[in-house]
Amino acid sequence: MADVAVHVDGLAQLGRQRTLSFLNIAPATVGHALVVPRRHADGLSDLEDEEHAQVARAAGRVARLLRGALNPAGVNLVHATGEAAWQSVFHFHVHVVPRYRPDELQLMWQEAPADDADLAVVRARVLAGDH
Repeated sequence: MADVAVHVDGLAQLGRQRTLSFLNIAPATVGHALVVPRRHADGLSDLEDEEHAQVARAAGRVARLLRGALNPAGVNLVHATGEAAWQSVFHFHVHVVPRYRPDELQLMWQEAPADDADLAVVRARVLAGDH
């Protein structure tokens, strides 16, 4: 987060008690913003439930502000925890990405129906707390 913090002074900011929102210095689209908790947390599991809720509420506020100001066709909220999920900045953050038609952004996965038996196995493992 150090690189973002260095550049945040020159960008539009929306601060709340426990969150900070600002424009991304390397935007995927016009208006791409980030929402971060003020307290450092590497990823989702490092946040308290209330901190996560405050980030989610702030992301919603930012999305509404961007929709009103920029009139995008839609908005994506994106988060990644861990290198396997493509996290590159190890301070929890949510991307608020306005979407326009056309744009060059792609889905992160290909949709394919799952087998009911496979879903049942995963459900059972999750409910059992199997890690």
